[in-house]
Amino acid sequence: MTTPPDEGLLFDVAAPPTPVERLLLLADQYVQHNDMLDRLLRSGPSPDPDAHAGSAQRLAAATCSAIKAVTDERLFRSHDLSDAVLRLQQLAFLSNASADQQLPTARMLTALAPEAAMSCADTLAFEVRHRRGSTPDAPEHPLTSTQHTALWEIGCGNVVATNSLGRQYVHYRDERVLIGTLRALEADGLAERVPTSAPSAHIGGSLQDRVRLTAAGTTALAAAISRPPTARTPRTTPASVPAAAKAATRTR
Repeated sequence: MTTPPDEGLLFDVAAPPTPVERLLLLADQYVQHNDMLDRLLRSGPSPDPDAHAGSAQRLAAATCSAIKAVTDERLFRSHDLSDAVLRLQQLAFLSNASADQQLPTARMLTALAPEAAMSCADTLAFEVRHRRGSTPDAPEHPLTSTQHTALWEIGCGNVVATNSLGRQYVHYRDERVLIGTLRALEADGLAERVPTSAPSAHIGGSLQDRVRLTAAGTTALAAAISRPPTARTPRTTPASVPAAAKAATRTR
């Protein structure tokens, strides 16, 4: 038997996500989980009380895996990095605990998880750059300040889109995201809308389209927050419970 030639292995193998990217992906998993809980809570008077348990347990495992990826970097434990690891450990505990709770309590326990994971990603990116004294290569998709802000808000689960009377709208919570910015990110393959995956803005309303980072968007944002800070640094302190219905601002 002969060994097949190397030419037979000519295919691209995706590189594993970096620890920073893993935390951005973890934030997205929490956004999807919370959206699922919100849809269940509004689906009827008596949703299956255990419908979320499997998802919550998978999130706890994913969070533990992300913690290992961070600790495997073997960075000097600054106070900020230690706090970030502790925050991730709390997320894993809360996610696991939420599997045994009724839906309203389960939703409360993971409410701030997306922004917490994003904050930890920001901290880790800073520590990697600071401790190793290196700046990553120029990203494939260099971001403007506006795009950076939009991708950060999308990663936090703060952006949804809707259609009304033939017009498209973006609903955001903290930092302003324009429909033109969203369209540009979609055209570049950095963001995408998932139809009817986000809860309605009010009881009885139509489901909204969750805006999420694509794989390329995750890589671009991870590279952006890994580079030296510019004039604006994304807000990293978790705010209130994510809810598209609260203080939603519409722009065209």
